[in-house]
Amino acid sequence: MPRAVLDMMDRRPIWAMPSWVPDDIRSALPTGWELLVVDEATDGSGDGAARVSPAVLDAASRAEIYFGYGIPAELLDAAPGLRWVHSGAAGVGASLSPIMLARDVVFTNSAGVHAAPMAETVLAMVLFFGRGLDLAVANQREARWDTGPYYVSGSPLTELSSLTVGIVGFGGIGREVARRVASLGAEVIAVKRTPARATDADLTPVSGGESLREQIEILHGISGFHEALAKSDVLVLAAPDTSETRGMLDAEALGRMKEGALLINVARGKLVDEKVVLDALVAGRLRGVGLDVVSKEPLALDHPFWAHPRALITPHVSAVTRGFWRRETDLILHNLDRYLQGAPEAEWRNVVNKAEGY
Repeated sequence: MPRAVLDMMDRRPIWAMPSWVPDDIRSALPTGWELLVVDEATDGSGDGAARVSPAVLDAASRAEIYFGYGIPAELLDAAPGLRWVHSGAAGVGASLSPIMLARDVVFTNSAGVHAAPMAETVLAMVLFFGRGLDLAVANQREARWDTGPYYVSGSPLTELSSLTVGIVGFGGIGREVARRVASLGAEVIAVKRTPARATDADLTPVSGGESLREQIEILHGISGFHEALAKSDVLVLAAPDTSETRGMLDAEALGRMKEGALLINVARGKLVDEKVVLDALVAGRLRGVGLDVVSKEPLALDHPFWAHPRALITPHVSAVTRGFWRRETDLILHNLDRYLQGAPEAEWRNVVNKAEGY
């Protein structure tokens, strides 16, 4: 009897898997298929792939399909019959083991499933600094009614419609960021690794309506990255962590940024040279930094980012939402249909390019 294993009982209450999820998947399987639901708590944080118990190895050993948070190398080694593996995480770095790279198994991830809440976190950070809420927080801590920082000639208050927002990485997250900020009037420069396609900027506003094509310029490669650095009032990092992107925001890149720009990172901490960013923040070259991720998590208790008045730190929670499971299940069901129909990978969603690392 062909078997699929569902191993996504996340230990965190906000991510708890509703009972309708296995019901929906089971209903989509043909007669004769078995869906084995692992009831052990697992950890969907980061890239997943952190734990694999004997019970999971036994369940997967006779499976064709595995749904989990990350794909541990031990699981692939114990399950030679796997033909498709899916991760509920967006990041894939921890899953790209030598055996994954060598095996002829389709690997899909959940990139884009987290995009809406992450994009709204970015929007919140832009407005936090753009409307001077950091100044309000500083006032409130000292019970001080001080309008001075708002009224000075160099007041940092801005409007989104006057800003250029650069987005590095134009996958699911980058596209959702673009839709939101462009819907509110911002000009957008999006940077892709590969040349733009005609449909890339054919995005509707979040409320519906006409395309935002005229507000979104799509560039690619290192020259596009340099242009975005030079023109952006807000720079948003939404790229995957790969050998090409790691450390991309270094001293040279930061030197190309506008004086007084805002930096936001909701991607991976290793994309950024944090010492360089901190130095620029202290020197006043950056309006502020919004970091949902850092290179080493949790951020050290004595790290200067905690105390800096123009640093906004969230503990890698930009993807948290109650809307995850509907989107995740729809993604699984789409690809399950493609798998059962024997469709080519081009008709699937979120097939990971193992060689490229995303």
